[in-house]
Amino acid sequence: MAEAAGGPRPRRARRGARSAPTNILQQLRYGQLSGCGLTRGTQITEALLKERDKQAKWSGIPLLLQKLYQQSHPNSDFSQCQSILKEISPLLSMEAVASVTEDKKAAQESTFPNTYTFDLFGGVDLLVEILMRPTLITQKKKQKISDDLIKDCLSILYNTCICTEGVTRRLAERNDFVLFLFTLMTNKKTFLQTATLIEDILGVKKEMIQLDDIPNLGSLVSSFDQQQLANFCRILAVTISELDPGSDDKHTLLAKNAQQKKNLGPSRAEINQATLLNIPGFIERLCKLATRKVSETTESSDESGLANTSTRAQLPQPMKIMHEIMYKLEVLYVLCVLLMGRQRNQVHKMIAEFKLIPGLNNLFDKLIWRKHSASALVLHGHNQNCDCSPDITLKIQFLRLLQSFSDHHENKYLLLNSQELNELSAISHKANIPEVDAVVNTDRSLVCDGKRGLLTRLLQVMKKEPAESSFRFWQARAVESFLRGTTSYADQIFLLKRGLLEHILYCIVDSECKSRDVLQSYFDLLGELMKFNIDAFKRFNKYIDTDEKFQIFLNQINSSLVDSNMLVRCITLSLDRFENQSDAKVAEVLSECRLLSYMSQMSMRMSFLFRLINIIHVQTLTQENVSCLNTSLVILMLARRKEKLPFYLHTLQQMEYTEKYPGFILNNFHSLLRFWQQHYLNKDKDSTCLENSSCISFAYWKETVSILLSPDRTSPCAIVSYIDEAYMDVDRDFAEE
Repeated sequence: MAEAAGGPRPRRARRGARSAPTNILQQLRYGQLSGCGLTRGTQITEALLKERDKQAKWSGIPLLLQKLYQQSHPNSDFSQCQSILKEISPLLSMEAVASVTEDKKAAQESTFPNTYTFDLFGGVDLLVEILMRPTLITQKKKQKISDDLIKDCLSILYNTCICTEGVTRRLAERNDFVLFLFTLMTNKKTFLQTATLIEDILGVKKEMIQLDDIPNLGSLVSSFDQQQLANFCRILAVTISELDPGSDDKHTLLAKNAQQKKNLGPSRAEINQATLLNIPGFIERLCKLATRKVSETTESSDESGLANTSTRAQLPQPMKIMHEIMYKLEVLYVLCVLLMGRQRNQVHKMIAEFKLIPGLNNLFDKLIWRKHSASALVLHGHNQNCDCSPDITLKIQFLRLLQSFSDHHENKYLLLNSQELNELSAISHKANIPEVDAVVNTDRSLVCDGKRGLLTRLLQVMKKEPAESSFRFWQARAVESFLRGTTSYADQIFLLKRGLLEHILYCIVDSECKSRDVLQSYFDLLGELMKFNIDAFKRFNKYIDTDEKFQIFLNQINSSLVDSNMLVRCITLSLDRFENQSDAKVAEVLSECRLLSYMSQMSMRMSFLFRLINIIHVQTLTQENVSCLNTSLVILMLARRKEKLPFYLHTLQQMEYTEKYPGFILNNFHSLLRFWQQHYLNKDKDSTCLENSSCISFAYWKETVSILLSPDRTSPCAIVSYIDEAYMDVDRDFAEE
């Protein structure tokens, strides 16, 4: 071999050069970092290693690595390697188990000395060489490595990764090794160890891998059984999700817009999503996995260690259920990400065709929202009500999927059964309004079956949810997404008849909900449920039947306008429409409803407008709070329709003077509207959401913003006309602040 056991003599240091460390461990680390002198433990003589081993408490690891190095030369048959690894493995696995409970911030070499020593003396690099050796040799007769040897190498690498800082990142930087690992997944016997290591490596990889680079990806995926495919979804999740920037500053719309300008083409995550959709049968298999019943499951004997399916049948039922929950979790996550991607319509068409929604409906009671039994299995160190438990996580992932599925898409009516679709039609006929095209065009063979559809089942569990439940937020989001888009009177009445409005008001007023996230989701849902619907306002007034209740409701709205502004927008838009109608029923509700009477006061609308503009700034705009800007615009667009825009602007100016800070609101609003133009007039932006949510054409939005931003100080509708020159600050380049 090129290197003898003792290794070549170290180079003599140049004069004036920094002297290398004299301690063996320091020399090794110095050599690995600099490439000079000792770079791996096999360069140290066996005699010296023996002499130092006991005193240094190396547990014989350097000597074992030296033997492994000698037994794994290019012409070796690896016959002796496995017995050496069998000696090394227990020394590392003990530390790997301990690492789960140890404080990771403690010094790694002192906490996990064996794995640290294994890495320091070149063990990680040596195992990578052994695994990849067959791919690097050009001889016709290539070396073969046994499955057991591969499994041992992978297990030791994984244990070292979780115990020793930096190892996972070093492996992640070796793209050739990462892609090579995928080739090991074709072997059922080494699949699980390979998948576990890949997942760990991809979790720290700075640059996302491209699925197209994986050799024969389509064949690889086709070779997986259903359990392997579910496990593979854990890996896919990392490759199709956009990387989290990790800093709140980078979540601002300013930062996102700047990033989009740099990234002109699709991201790697988007490319990977497209790659998956091009694999024949991939989505169909995911839908089958997501919807199969526990009684239909079989397990790969190689992967699980179970001898055959009869052994599988002997598993306790709770364990079978837990296995299935874990698999479904991964699959639903991948489907959810694909539903939110660029190929959304293609994914929608596929999962409708493969009956994902009716399949999930059939699993709802027995698996997804099943009642916990005393013997139900939970993760070690957790309980059944812990947010980390598989049961809880499955429910949340299921609700996220429903939200993504329903949001602004006509396929949302697949969440109903045929009887419920007929009910929607009857509501439209009774109100003498046209049926929604999407209801008429829904393929009845693809909808839910049984007595109740998935949406109705969700409403039932939603109303029974305890006040402190973490599901309330996701349940409200899922139902709201069904209503989102062009307002449908029939959809609203369908939900009103099932007591949804009263349930929401109970949660906001009677239980005085304190969670900001839950409150926001309830306000958003209430806004969609009540918008333009006079029956909903009548029901609201019937429930909020005392001044005390109404004051609690207002206190909840005013406690955080960022959370409640969508409801404020709904009330404002609805009031405007009702005031323009000459219907006796509408007139009656207008005169009686506390909420509409409250919003009809000019002072209340101005108060909301002032605060909405004041709580946001261009530098702090995010996807969460930009709705405050659009709500303030809605108030001013409605004022413009009634030719009251100058009055509103003048009132804002007066309110500034009252606060003894002239110009601070209007200068800020001017900057916000300039940003609005940059953001919403971008050719890639979809303006239909603004139109659908307000029933105001996007052309009118653009026109109103242009009028407000006019530089003409003589214009009664221009913001600059209401800012004294001494306080004018409207030309600043906010992108550079």
